[in-house]
Amino acid sequence: MTAQQPEGVIKVGIIGLDTSHSIAFTKVLNAPDAEEDVANCKVVCAYPKGSPDIESSTSRVPAYTEQMKDMGVEIVDSIDALLERCDCVLLESNDGRPHLEQYLPVLQAGKPCFIDKPLAGSLADCVKIYAMAEKAGVPVFSSSSLRFSSGVQAIRQGAAGEVIGCDAYSPCHLESTHPDLFWYGIHGVELLFTAMGSGCQSVTRHHHDGVDHVVGTWTGNRIGTFRGLRSGKSGYGGVAYGSKAIQPLGGYEGYRPLVVEIVNFFRTRKSPIDPKETLELYAFMEAAEESKRRGGESVTIQEVLTQAKVQAGLAN
Repeated sequence: MTAQQPEGVIKVGIIGLDTSHSIAFTKVLNAPDAEEDVANCKVVCAYPKGSPDIESSTSRVPAYTEQMKDMGVEIVDSIDALLERCDCVLLESNDGRPHLEQYLPVLQAGKPCFIDKPLAGSLADCVKIYAMAEKAGVPVFSSSSLRFSSGVQAIRQGAAGEVIGCDAYSPCHLESTHPDLFWYGIHGVELLFTAMGSGCQSVTRHHHDGVDHVVGTWTGNRIGTFRGLRSGKSGYGGVAYGSKAIQPLGGYEGYRPLVVEIVNFFRTRKSPIDPKETLELYAFMEAAEESKRRGGESVTIQEVLTQAKVQAGLAN
């Protein structure tokens, strides 16, 4: 039995216990001394199943399930059961492929949902998730925790002036079931888009076993690059080139900054990120995938978005 929550508490349900994010977010939200910016938003239930077949994910479920129980979280045997017990949802499955299917009942229940990275296992599913949410008027958002690091947020707010260009980097482990950058490179791509904003037009990718180098051309002939690291020293960061200053993006600062944004989203039902920017970010990664298939040719964002809409059954 879980303890009854006091009146006014936002009850949160988690889908997917195959990622450390589920544990980390719950520790922040359910802390007895939670600060005001995350107060009265508690994880009360969780549905464990995440990935159907990625061993690095599925092997984590038993231990993470026990940790959640130890924190007083009720474990349920279906998403429907979870939705009966919560007000909002954290869709945390490490595998993006089942996200669309897992999200559908959440959408139908009209509950605000944060979908952890990757948003989905394909650009077509990303497009479909946002299209359905918009049509239903149900709030949803997705982001890497790197977006809300203090350094890149300062740049987003104008600390370096107008951002003329940016070089971002992060680890870029690959998972054969996902487009290459969706799985882990998204962290550095999120940094890049936080600094540059939307407006990317085309993408070129150079791929080698130990590194990826992806170059995007934005409106106004602005250049943004992502370096995906698989050898040598790893880490998160980059540099923004602004009209007033050349400034570091900063690195990983833990999950709390993201959790604060999630709580505010649950309270206000307003996403902190324009869905168009998130979709463009995923289109950037899909265009990089297509550039790799074409031997490093330039691929436009419009091409991959148009194709994704056709695959999602949303073409005009």
